[in-house]
Amino acid sequence: MTIDEQLAVLRRGTTEIIDEAELRKKLEKDRPLRIKLGVDPTARDVTLGWAVVLRKLRDFQKLGHQAVLVIGDFTAMIGDPSGKSKTRKQLTREEVLINVEAVKKQFGKILDIEKTEIRPNSEWLGKMNFEDVLRLCGKVTIARIMERDDFTKRWDAHQPIGMHELMYPLLQGTDSVALEADVELGGNDQKFNNLMGRQLQAANGQEAQCVVLSPLLVGTDGKEKMSQSLGNYISIVDSPNDMFGKTMSIPDELILNWFELCTDVPMDEARSLAAGHPRDAKVRLAKEIVALYHSAEAASEAEKYFVETFSNRQQPVDAEPAPIPAELGDEIPLANLISALGMAKSNGAARDLIKQGGVSLDAEKVADPFAKFSRGDLVGKVLRVGKHQFRKLE
Repeated sequence: MTIDEQLAVLRRGTTEIIDEAELRKKLEKDRPLRIKLGVDPTARDVTLGWAVVLRKLRDFQKLGHQAVLVIGDFTAMIGDPSGKSKTRKQLTREEVLINVEAVKKQFGKILDIEKTEIRPNSEWLGKMNFEDVLRLCGKVTIARIMERDDFTKRWDAHQPIGMHELMYPLLQGTDSVALEADVELGGNDQKFNNLMGRQLQAANGQEAQCVVLSPLLVGTDGKEKMSQSLGNYISIVDSPNDMFGKTMSIPDELILNWFELCTDVPMDEARSLAAGHPRDAKVRLAKEIVALYHSAEAASEAEKYFVETFSNRQQPVDAEPAPIPAELGDEIPLANLISALGMAKSNGAARDLIKQGGVSLDAEKVADPFAKFSRGDLVGKVLRVGKHQFRKLE
């Protein structure tokens, strides 16, 4: 590809490139660029929202550049303050390592893992002594750190800011120095951290990285950014039927945005689809997403399942099987079961869904949010949660 053709590919699904003239010069170099993406494994699923930046890393990889995936096993213990109105819970090393193993298995659905350089940032951050930390702090002023919008808002509201949170951008920037990154990718909420990488690289005599920022994907609720903690997400390891059904549930105004960020459909075609009937556009969108993470055949089967179950209002006999967890005992609160099966983010959220009339067993709605059932009464029944989640209880 020419440089202009490469830039056309790289602009898709981005909101800002800092800066494009620099990136053009880097692309003109007679060597593959080192493209860095840092991911903190604070959860165990790769969501479509997380996949937005992973897919941008894939774009660079397909253009012949070196994809460098930084697993933030060290920084995840601190917790990125981006977008947080209060100090987030710090994870233990054991919790982080469990998440690392879970997400590493999912990256291959997006990236060519054989050609991806995967580096844990404990490799260099874990070796720093206190003198190293002090020298790092000496390269950045408090005034620079307090330019960060998250910190300014919390300071003005007299909310606490942990010292370890002030260090987070410096540690992420140190990753760029350690890897000699040419380009760093991130969501819009990572702009401050990514620019810190540029500053620290320059302070260490390196050529400053370019920064490519992507928008944050709005979740299935149509309100908040996609998040596992909010329960408004689709995981790339969700079953085809769940993936299809959840995509069909998004508000119409998200269709074009999801085509751009979640699929490879040319944007002219996507705009034409979005201008037509919303249901037809969503069917195509759902099929594209399922095909990306499963197969075209799975997408067609998921569409057939959706039509039979929802358009024809049938009770699915081939719902995804779900063993009832043994730890729930023999008298099982339905809300606890829903939460344990991952169909709601918490017991409280499950009770709210029951109150709203969104839960049924074998097509009979459950009204009591504290309802309990014996294990024997549940086995063999189809549990429905919300519009598009079904499980055949075993």
